[in-house]
Amino acid sequence: MNAVNDMSLITLITGASLPVQLVMIILLVTSLLSWWYIFLKHFTIRDAESDADDFESSFWMGGNLDTFYDAVTANKRRGKLQGMATIFEAGYDEFRKHKNDGDQDAGDIVEGARRAMRATYNREMDNLDAHLPFLASVASVSPYIGLFGTVWGIMNSFRGLSNVAQATLSQVAPGIAEALIATAIGLFAAIPAVIAYNRYAASVDRLAVRYESFMEEFTNILQRRA
Repeated sequence: MNAVNDMSLITLITGASLPVQLVMIILLVTSLLSWWYIFLKHFTIRDAESDADDFESSFWMGGNLDTFYDAVTANKRRGKLQGMATIFEAGYDEFRKHKNDGDQDAGDIVEGARRAMRATYNREMDNLDAHLPFLASVASVSPYIGLFGTVWGIMNSFRGLSNVAQATLSQVAPGIAEALIATAIGLFAAIPAVIAYNRYAASVDRLAVRYESFMEEFTNILQRRA
């Protein structure tokens, strides 16, 4: 019974050496942060995909572009504008400004609208990519941090055996167990992060393709109107 109590998870963590405990704390904090960003990115990308679907269904229904632009800018004033709608708003706003001047070439007008859409696209992609590098770092670094704690714990275990005339499994097991817990926590932090990163990176890439396709199609529309 005493051996079972001594090998309990809480006992092994609290009885670990200070460097191993620091490694565990770092990994636990990193894991909590990664889970926060995982949920945050889930809602961000879900909203971006939903907004893109709604915008495309409304835009390709046809109708007057000026009327549609007024509706989009009204949403902007209410703080409900993001994604593909912001790209449209930036491009058409630039197009109307230059077209109303009346002294610019049609190619220059369209190129100005394209640059405005590209700048807005870059900002939108920067927002979608936010926190993904952190998840990638957690996925790649956490196992090595846990491995450092494992190596340190095993090193302490064998160093403690140098003062023992005859080593037994009961003397080695606690030190090795506390060392392996650090690796387990490192994997616990890394596995969700790498799964979330791969999934969200693929979703962001699909949104980027949709945004770029819309910019090309909308540029063609503006070319005809210019």
